[in-house]
Amino acid sequence: MIKTWLSIIILVFSFFGLYHDIIFKLVQDWISDDNYSHGFLIPIIAAYLVWQRKERLSIIQARPSNAGMIIFLGGLFIFLFSYIGAELFTMRFSMLIVIFGLVAFLMGIEFGKAALIPVAYLVFMIPIPAIIWNKLAFPLKLFATKMAVGTIGLLNIPVYREGNIIHLSNTTLQVVDACSGMRSLASLLALSAAFAFITNHSKTRKWLLFISAIPIAIFLNIVRLSVTAVLAQHYGPQSAEGFLHEFSGLFVFAFAILCLYLVHAALQKLSPVPHHA
Repeated sequence: MIKTWLSIIILVFSFFGLYHDIIFKLVQDWISDDNYSHGFLIPIIAAYLVWQRKERLSIIQARPSNAGMIIFLGGLFIFLFSYIGAELFTMRFSMLIVIFGLVAFLMGIEFGKAALIPVAYLVFMIPIPAIIWNKLAFPLKLFATKMAVGTIGLLNIPVYREGNIIHLSNTTLQVVDACSGMRSLASLLALSAAFAFITNHSKTRKWLLFISAIPIAIFLNIVRLSVTAVLAQHYGPQSAEGFLHEFSGLFVFAFAILCLYLVHAALQKLSPVPHHA
């Protein structure tokens, strides 16, 4: 028993010795990048997901597997090549492969399969490369602007769109990257993934609940832009800035959580679902 715990302690220290700089930079991103400020919660939620299926894990007999060592070594090779190429995202992603490989090696493939989702959930704490983020944010920003302008027009408010700029009779609003909806989408996807995992839905409905975060985040961002523009038209451009602007973001995200719960309730109403651990 002492030998086993000693081996685990050595592995843990070796892991942090290898990845300490990567983890430090990751935490720095959570602090400095508002798009990934939810990163602090992801390891906590992942730990809860493990605890949530503790009964299932406790009955699995530990059978160390060489297949786990292959996965572990694969993760190390990915880290090595990423380090040589200075590719930060894949270096961070290799952490998850290494963690899963260690779990599978020490506890067995069956245990690894049971812990796969909590480990995979950690991917939500890793910022995606800026080039991918921008390719997603830009069309989302244009789409949200276009739909918001259409909504404002239905209210008989004079409005004109020029790309991501909304022209009103008394002011001009620019829909910047922060208003593209990507921030709330990233956070809501992380939340919906955890929520779907702990529900009793079938696998298909879990996926539906998870994916529902995408239209919810996009729709509510359009509502937010529309309301902001209406306020700016009637109460001046200052109403679209500062505290009210930030508060509207928090309010919309809270409403998004409510919408996510309503989707969950609707899926429950369809028909009784079996329990899934």
